[in-house]
Amino acid sequence: MDLLSIVGILVAFGAIIGGNALEGGHVSTLLNGPALVIVVGGTLGAVMLQSPLTVFLHALRLAGGVFRPPAQQVESAIKKLVNWSNVARKEGLLGLETIAENEPDLFIRKGMQLLVDGSEPEVIRSIMEVEVDNREQHDLLAAKVFEAMGGYAPTIGIIGAVMGLIHVMQNLADPGRLGSGIATAFVATIYGVGIANLCLLPFGSKMKTLALRKSQYQEMIIEGIVAIAEGENPRNIESKLQGYLN
Repeated sequence: MDLLSIVGILVAFGAIIGGNALEGGHVSTLLNGPALVIVVGGTLGAVMLQSPLTVFLHALRLAGGVFRPPAQQVESAIKKLVNWSNVARKEGLLGLETIAENEPDLFIRKGMQLLVDGSEPEVIRSIMEVEVDNREQHDLLAAKVFEAMGGYAPTIGIIGAVMGLIHVMQNLADPGRLGSGIATAFVATIYGVGIANLCLLPFGSKMKTLALRKSQYQEMIIEGIVAIAEGENPRNIESKLQGYLN
């Protein structure tokens, strides 16, 4: 669980609601159903039009990682790679076959299988880097879905504000209906700007960070497996991989 993300979103919304209360406002003044429908529905519709289905669904799946990022045990992975290099030096690459078959991480298993099959180091690197690059691009496209929503939401909020003002202008003769129209106008703008800057844009940025962090982790795995394939000394492999801890 990423406590910083949870605390961040609580602080952000708490500051808005708390500031409103300090000015003498009430939470109820910020609640407006029509404004919410306009902003949320319009933003979702726009980004659905922009995004391919696979990218949109992938973005929804990755969104949960903002609060529960996938665990990447870098130190544990380094220890495993060093141990595997020791096994390879003592028993040969075929000694890693059983280890490769029992490895739960599919990416590592693929690299280990290439290693056991006797593939050349550069062949291993090129095959695995293709997977890393493609996965990273797919994840970055998913992050851009939230960034796009962050761009659309304020504009949709302005549309909601204009619609509210049109409603007000049409009912100038009926003072009882003026309040709801004005509320929709201003609250729609708050929803658009607030959702974009407190949720959508930070989500997109955090997803980019997680995607790059995962790529860095997988690059470390590639370096370790290639080093084993090249027959490097386990101590040298450990020293090289230690650089990824920072």
